Amino acid sequence: MAHSGDSAPKKANPAPLGLIGFGLTTILLNLHNSGLLPMGSAILAMGLVVGGAAQILAGLLEYPSGNTFGLTAFVSYGAFWISLVALIALPHTGIVPASTPAMVGSYLLLWGLFSLFMFVGTLRATRAHQVIFGSLVILFALLGFAELLELPGLGIIAGYEGLFCGFSAVYLAAAEVLEAQFGYDVLPVGRPAPAPLTYTTAAA
Repeated sequence: MAHSGDSAPKKANPAPLGLIGFGLTTILLNLHNSGLLPMGSAILAMGLVVGGAAQILAGLLEYPSGNTFGLTAFVSYGAFWISLVALIALPHTGIVPASTPAMVGSYLLLWGLFSLFMFVGTLRATRAHQVIFGSLVILFALLGFAELLELPGLGIIAGYEGLFCGFSAVYLAAAEVLEAQFGYDVLPVGRPAPAPLTYTTAAA
């Protein structure tokens, strides 16, 4: 029970939810891209609910804390997963034709461009964030050029690189959950060095 004078309760960190939504869905899709699993409803369901809805929810929960980067990343990549499911599923309804390889490649490269400037934002974050977003830029580039150039082999390489990206996100999610539970870093994430202290003297 709260008492008058108690400090405000600590807010939960929504980032692990977004990271696990991104990571698990990325792993599952890239098991297919690498040729290890066929495409199936499990991938589409994961994309809609975990990659899509869970990430968007995590992004919206970042709003009260003023985390512009987290809000933008999670809502955007959540929307990406929903749009990817629509891109795959809509042609099977007969409503619209399937996109050409050039169109799909352009779609993926645009997401690579978005990921590139998000990667620049991680230069003020942990090494773990930099690994996730850096490998994501590479993933979108590989997948985009595999479509544009119609090189299935490049897509398989992208699949294995995507597995690394997805597991990197799961690792950071685990690190943040365990830190919240134990109150200290359990898994190293490569935190940036603290800014050097500056001293000022009063004007004479």
